[in-house]
Amino acid sequence: MINLSIKCLKSEKTEAGVLHGQFLINNLRPGQGVTVGNLLRRVLLGDIEGTTITAVRIAGVTHEFSTIEGVREDVLELLLNLKGIVVKGKLTEPQFGRLKIQEPTVLTANLIELPAKLEIINPNHYIATTSTSTLLEIELKFESGNGYHLANQTFHDKSEDFLQMDAVFMPIQKVDFKIESLYDSSNQRNELLILDIWTNGSLSPEESIYEASKLIVDLFSSIVKNEFIDETNLKNKTFSLQLIDPYTNVAIEELQLSVRAYNCLKRAQINTIGDLLKYSPEKLQELKNFGRKSADEVFVTLKNKLGIILK
Repeated sequence: MINLSIKCLKSEKTEAGVLHGQFLINNLRPGQGVTVGNLLRRVLLGDIEGTTITAVRIAGVTHEFSTIEGVREDVLELLLNLKGIVVKGKLTEPQFGRLKIQEPTVLTANLIELPAKLEIINPNHYIATTSTSTLLEIELKFESGNGYHLANQTFHDKSEDFLQMDAVFMPIQKVDFKIESLYDSSNQRNELLILDIWTNGSLSPEESIYEASKLIVDLFSSIVKNEFIDETNLKNKTFSLQLIDPYTNVAIEELQLSVRAYNCLKRAQINTIGDLLKYSPEKLQELKNFGRKSADEVFVTLKNKLGIILK
């Protein structure tokens, strides 16, 4: 029987509020490092739940291309700024927060009236600036979920008053791992798994490993308990299985590319990471006005932000 042990090698918080943790898992047999590392990485990136703003209602505003009297930012800029708010807490059903102001001021996240179970991790996050005493009322819809959901694909209870937003539920920003070999006195080889986790601050790396491990155990517990599906119930049924990468529907705006690279991709109808991954590096460089420098920028950004390496 294998007795795995885990040790925290590093725990730090960056100036941007990102939490980074480095962990060592040892006593792995040869080949198990890749198996455990890949499994943990996929679960951390795709299955850990988070909470975010999914819709916004602004008094007097009917679409995202509007402007608001007395507010320096237009509605689209306002929505993008709200998207950067990091929320801690779990919800079983949608909850609503409010922001109401009637004076010239700089609006930050700490001015939002939150539901009881939620907490804002970056209270100084900038939202907008008001220059007059015009009343500004904003209602925010908070939901919990996992992965990345496009507004036009996910929300079925659309209201004419609410502006839907792309929802980045993922509290885990990046996961990386490497494997090292260790030989004991009898020259028997074991493996060490070194795991690096970056979160947005709403969840600590230690908590994320615990949640991921629990999800994996729950996933396989039905097999351990011999809870097999009766084959007689599967007759005359057709199932379509499709493996979906958690980044498939992530908008390319999340990569924060330069204006030149971003415009070239948008002109080529490349709107999501899934669209981008359909292109080989050679085909990517064949896009109009998309040179080697832009291609290198995309490759480096994919690797650093999402851990994706284009071959």
